[in-house]
Amino acid sequence: MVEGAGIDLIEVERVAFNIEKGAGFKEMIFSVNETAYCESKANKYEHYAARFAAKEAFFKALGTGWQEGTQFNEVEITNSITGKPELVLLGNTRETLKYLGITRILVSLSHLKTMACAVVIIEK
Repeated sequence: MVEGAGIDLIEVERVAFNIEKGAGFKEMIFSVNETAYCESKANKYEHYAARFAAKEAFFKALGTGWQEGTQFNEVEITNSITGKPELVLLGNTRETLKYLGITRILVSLSHLKTMACAVVIIEK
């Protein structure tokens, strides 16, 4: 059963600026695997922005927003063998949200040169 849906839209330039500024933004927001994936792409900031949007959409889909005990870099966007994006909870974030009884998380990403968006649906 669908428990929540979230959507987010972000400017690629805004994410690129924060990454280039340094100060730990990339490490705070993205997992090591996400960083490796995005850095391997020609238009890496579009991929970073889509993943950032997915994390925001996920917290909106929860219906509570960001919760204490969760971290953005523990909400990881991976790709299946076919390239389909998947959202995986890691570490303390997975443990913190275990009580919600989430059975499935669906995610869709899209990006252009200047904008990226994501939709997340949570099922219980």
